[in-house]
Amino acid sequence: MHICFLLHNAYGIGGTIRTTFNLATVLAEQHDVEIVSVFRHRDVPFMGAPRGVRLTPLTDMRAASPDYDGDDPRHARRATVFPRADGRHHQYSRLTDERIGRYLRGLTADVIVGTRPGLNVHIARQAHPAAIRVGQEHLTLSGHGPRMRHEIRHRYRLLDALTTVTEADAHAYRRLRLPGVRVEAIPNSVPAASVTPADGTGKLVVAAGRLTPTKRYDLLVRAFAQVVASYPDWQLRIFGSGDTTGDVAPSLTALIRELGLDRSVFLMGKANPLEPEWAKGSIAVSASDRESFGMTIVEAMRCGLPVVSTDCPVGPREIIEDGVDGRLTRPGDVDGIAAALLELVGDDQLRRHMGEAALRNSARFDPARIAQRHLDLYHDLLRRGPGRRSPGLARDTAHRVLTGSFDAAHTLRSAARALLS
Repeated sequence: MHICFLLHNAYGIGGTIRTTFNLATVLAEQHDVEIVSVFRHRDVPFMGAPRGVRLTPLTDMRAASPDYDGDDPRHARRATVFPRADGRHHQYSRLTDERIGRYLRGLTADVIVGTRPGLNVHIARQAHPAAIRVGQEHLTLSGHGPRMRHEIRHRYRLLDALTTVTEADAHAYRRLRLPGVRVEAIPNSVPAASVTPADGTGKLVVAAGRLTPTKRYDLLVRAFAQVVASYPDWQLRIFGSGDTTGDVAPSLTALIRELGLDRSVFLMGKANPLEPEWAKGSIAVSASDRESFGMTIVEAMRCGLPVVSTDCPVGPREIIEDGVDGRLTRPGDVDGIAAALLELVGDDQLRRHMGEAALRNSARFDPARIAQRHLDLYHDLLRRGPGRRSPGLARDTAHRVLTGSFDAAHTLRSAARALLS
């Protein structure tokens, strides 16, 4: 089977890239797998090239490269296929519209998989008609604005299937009613740790993720002040850096100083790989207001750490079994986070047992298991055979004219001949 994944930028860093690489690597053991990256800004992927997977960049943004595309006049014109409602629209252009469209129409893959809403729209509108078209949602439906939800409601109807990373989000998409589109929840995968799992003896709590407002590290720091008041020999290490949505590092540094936690709470910056840092700890923690899944939660559990997490609307509650392999607290509840941490900090046996359960239970996210669920979906869709998305002659003709799949005049002549035959 030839399987193609369409990524925004395979050369960067992020959860979508990591989970796509994990999945592609396992699938490549038995199938022909390709990752098409819309952009390339580095010579080699930051996260390392996935084994056995072809990597095809479409636009080269390396200034020193002889193939540099930044000066192409089409790059200065706004994209019309990639939806403006997608938060990455400012990076897309007529050049990317053309490059993606040309590649998709000439691609004879059995399955083409998009990895963000704007790319799912490209696949729905431009993919070769013989290919299975699968969109992936790595965020949440509720996290998209009204304009993006409008695009999803109308453009996704030409997909064969949509996968979400949680059952809660799959339920939301089913309520959206996308006729003929199969909606399945398949979580992200995380490989087994390559380090010795934590033994629960280290007096260290670990958190990781981008330093953005939604992660609520301010609540975590305030909660940990309560922990330090009773257990001054424990530390909190926070790994990550800010991004364009707002770097909270300066305000966190000020808060740590204000609460007198300079010797107890540390902003560690980025760490790659992160596994050795998880394994040094005894407890992992997440104070987020919202998550689309919770990759760092699974990563910590795969290193043998119980996780204290806020019970966001989606994500953590489908990963953590409260009281078994971690604790769930109400979002925004400083005292609740502190109480859960104090419970585990103060009970060595409970902490160890929960860590063992976390290691055992997180095996369900192993890439081989998750890849098999994707393969089962692909095989089932392929068994449906041709004609699975037929929207009717008139609508199909209008769709193809709109998307520029082939010459409009030729399309209309073909449609007329079909109606008269």
